[in-house]
Amino acid sequence: MIRRTFCAFALAACVAPAAGAAEPARADILTTAARAGQFKTLVTAVVAAGLDTPLKGDGHFTVFAPTDDAFAKLPKGTLETLLKAENQEKLATILKYHVLPKSLLVAAEPPAHRVERAATLAGPEVQFARAGNTLKVNGATVTVRNIECTNGVIQVIDAVLLPPEPEKKATLLTVAEKAGTFKTLLAALKAADLLDALSGNDPLTVFAPTDEAFAKLPKGTVESLLKPDNKDKLRAILLYHVTNGSVTAREAVAAGTASTLQGGQVRVNIVKGRLTVNDATATATDLVVPNGVIHVIDRVLLPK
Repeated sequence: MIRRTFCAFALAACVAPAAGAAEPARADILTTAARAGQFKTLVTAVVAAGLDTPLKGDGHFTVFAPTDDAFAKLPKGTLETLLKAENQEKLATILKYHVLPKSLLVAAEPPAHRVERAATLAGPEVQFARAGNTLKVNGATVTVRNIECTNGVIQVIDAVLLPPEPEKKATLLTVAEKAGTFKTLLAALKAADLLDALSGNDPLTVFAPTDEAFAKLPKGTVESLLKPDNKDKLRAILLYHVTNGSVTAREAVAAGTASTLQGGQVRVNIVKGRLTVNDATATATDLVVPNGVIHVIDRVLLPK
């Protein structure tokens, strides 16, 4: 078995058994966990995720193994949801976040050489910290150390490790969501089934009215447009704010007009040093994201 020094403030290779000391017969990681009796939920999850073959096969792994009590700490219904067939990939990712692709043993005392983090089979790293003789992996405590198996090591932990959520790639939609000043626009896009259009890879330019811009419409207009019966009219208005391609303010002014996805055109000009689109004035321009450009405007554009 490979033995490597390892800690965070932390893990390190243990001393090999004294010469002549008899070691108990070892089994693979999954079999060892099943025999222990306190990892029934973990074993069930591993099988449901299709990871039982790797953890019974050849290799060198370190498994941070949550006990049944650790799984019981999850919010009610979480485990049952993860065990459903349609969530197999998500379950596999969570379980892989508990596995390192090498055998590592925990020392009783921190060594001089320290490792503060290690990459898991899921990709993201786990972090280690030591307070006295207590070792923590992320927020979980290692309660039993160094259960050696034929294909690696089990370190028992008292909580389930949850991998970090992947960061959202910035898009026209995520920028609008983060800004917090386009709640009406986002509600309208949702009602018109246009949210996906702003999350795609094809570049678009959006003249984005703020909440204050929508508030300038006659009373009851927004509420009326959001009704299912007016979906086509709402779509037409929203598409009148969108053009194909990434068009900067300079390029829009140079062209003088811009063809919209609604079919009509908007007039683009500079008035008193400010970009104007029809009768709206831009309050911010050239907010560039991977799938386009946003120009913030102070009025809703209405097609003829």
